[in-house]
Amino acid sequence: MGLRLNTRVVECLKAKPGVRFTARDIAQWIMENYPGESAEKLASSKRLSTEADLMQQIVAEIGANRPTIEKKWNAVRTTAERPRKYFWSEFSDEAIAEAAESADEVGSISEVDARGETESDLYPKLVRYLSSEWGLFAKRIDEKTASNRRGPQGNRWLFPDLVAMEDLTTDLSGAVRDLHSISGARKFRVWAFEVKLVLNRSNVRESFFQTVSNSSWANFGYLVASEIQSDETLKELQILCSLHGTGLIQLNSGNPDESEIRIPARERQDIDWANANRLASENRDFMSVVELLKEFHQTGKAKRNEWD
Repeated sequence: MGLRLNTRVVECLKAKPGVRFTARDIAQWIMENYPGESAEKLASSKRLSTEADLMQQIVAEIGANRPTIEKKWNAVRTTAERPRKYFWSEFSDEAIAEAAESADEVGSISEVDARGETESDLYPKLVRYLSSEWGLFAKRIDEKTASNRRGPQGNRWLFPDLVAMEDLTTDLSGAVRDLHSISGARKFRVWAFEVKLVLNRSNVRESFFQTVSNSSWANFGYLVASEIQSDETLKELQILCSLHGTGLIQLNSGNPDESEIRIPARERQDIDWANANRLASENRDFMSVVELLKEFHQTGKAKRNEWD
C-alpha cells in the first residue's frame, strides 16, 4: 500500500490542532506510528540504507509535497520561517489574527491557537535579543499610559511597543571619544518596534502601516513578529518594506538569541523631534525614554539597569 505520505502528514497535524510541527517532527511521528509502512519504504529503496536516511527522505518529501497538501486540505497552514512549521487550523486567518490581538486581554488564545502565548510575553524576549545581538538599550512603551486617549485602540497608531537606543560611541575610547563628544557628532540612534504575535494575510497590511505610523519619527522602524504565516504574507512584507524602508524582525520565541532581521530597515538620518515631543507629552513611558536619551547625550554613559 505504501506510506501514503500526504495523508499521514494530515493525520499528524489533525491529531493536535494548532500545534506547530517541523517537517522533521512530522517525519518522526510517521515513523513511530507507522513502523510497518516505514520499514517497507526503506526496504524498497535502493538509495536508503538506514532509518536516518529514511527520516531525511521523508522530511524532503514533506517539503516537496507541501503545495499539494495545502491545496487539498485548506486547514493545513504553514509558516514562512526556517525551519518551516506546519499546523492544522480550521479557523480563518481573520479569527487567528483577532485571537492574537485579544490574547493579552484573555490571557491565552485558547482553542484558536495551542501556543497560549500573548504579545506581552514577547516584549522581554525582544529586549533580550536587541541587547545580546545588537547592544541596544530598549524600553517598553505602554499605550495605555497615554494621557490623551483616542477611543478604542486609538493610541495603537501613535505609540510603538518598544523604543531602543543604539550607542554610536561604544567602540570609541580615550581622546577619540572625547573629541567625538565635543565635535557635535551624533551619539545615538533611536529604533522603534511594533510587535505582533502573528502576521497572516488578514492582518499583514494593517500591522505594517501601524508600524509605519508608530515609527516614522525614529531613525529605524521595525515590525516584529513571532510567527509569519504563509509565503504570501512574507512576499507582501518584502514589497511593503522595500517601498517604505521599514524593517522586519522574526522573533524566535523559544530562543530569542536565534531571532533574526529578515528585512533591514532603511535609516532616517534625523529624528523627528516635533513628533517625539508630542509622544513624550502624552505618554510617561515615552517621556522616560527621552530623559534617558538626554542623560546619555550629556554623560556619554548608558545605565543598563535604567532600561528594560
